Amino acid sequence: MRAVQVQEYGGPEVLRTVEAEVPEPGPGQVSVDVAYTGVNFADLKARGEGYRVPSLPFVPGLEVSGRVRALGEGVSGVAVGQEVAALTNGGAYADVVVADAATVFPLPPGVDLRTAATLPTVLPTAYALVHAVGRLQPGETVLVQGAAGGVGTAVGQLAKAAGASGVFGVVSGAAKAKYALDHGYDDVFVASSSNSAKLVESVESVESVGFADEVRAATGGRGVDLALDPVGGETFRASLASLAVFGRLVSFGNASSAEPWRVGQPELYPTGLSVSGFSILTLAQTAPGALRALTEKAFAAVAEGVVSLPVTAEFPLEEASEAHRLMGGRTSTGKLLLRVA
Repeated sequence: MRAVQVQEYGGPEVLRTVEAEVPEPGPGQVSVDVAYTGVNFADLKARGEGYRVPSLPFVPGLEVSGRVRALGEGVSGVAVGQEVAALTNGGAYADVVVADAATVFPLPPGVDLRTAATLPTVLPTAYALVHAVGRLQPGETVLVQGAAGGVGTAVGQLAKAAGASGVFGVVSGAAKAKYALDHGYDDVFVASSSNSAKLVESVESVESVGFADEVRAATGGRGVDLALDPVGGETFRASLASLAVFGRLVSFGNASSAEPWRVGQPELYPTGLSVSGFSILTLAQTAPGALRALTEKAFAAVAEGVVSLPVTAEFPLEEASEAHRLMGGRTSTGKLLLRVA
């Protein structure tokens, strides 16, 4: 079978298509003939700096859609040939991948394989950020970093459906701002590399000012009830500074590769703030039952038309490096896919 392998850390050029042995499922596992593979920023961090990579060489990729190829011992609930989506622990840039049965999900009615490949990481993450971890209530406001990315696109729609009175996004460019405004956001701020931003009313001639100040200005000085941050570093601090009294911040990544954030009494006590975290990959290992329940709710939201995630670019498996270049260039929106079968 074909697999896209990384033999050394580096840029997109280190992704190489090789011939590999077809993996067989062990006890409690399922193998899947892959139709589509989702591309995530975590894949870029794995390729470039070894994020969650046990050893070299390795095959990146965390989510697929396809058909069940074989069942390991003790697996029930899915059948050979059934169309599924799956969250994997790597290895998804390939013709065949193995996943734990707990993270293999039959497709909801009306969801095709192409759409299904956008779901396993992004939709449960977005659903958790809005509901399970963020606990957004009707009438509250939310600030989302990376509003034009996969998770951000889903969060904007889910937050609106949950009754948010204001959904604010931060993006890295004017074109992304227009995209976010079309996907559930009320106002969008364009941030520069120095974590500054301007509220977008028009996406032309955007200049940069501090986004925490702009968020407070947009909320009449109050700040937001919930801030969602996948960036870390100074962006984490600015998101914390954007919170209203009793506000909540959820960290769900460290795209900046900055030192892990630390926050304590001096930052939290004065206005009763709280900080929490979420990682779908970690949850899959520590609480697969909770992940499954979360994913079923998220998939139902897609089937019911509450949320959709546009596929904005699709590449053949052999052109995985081009998908990484596009995502790494910070110009992509929505979801990127690799077409495998």
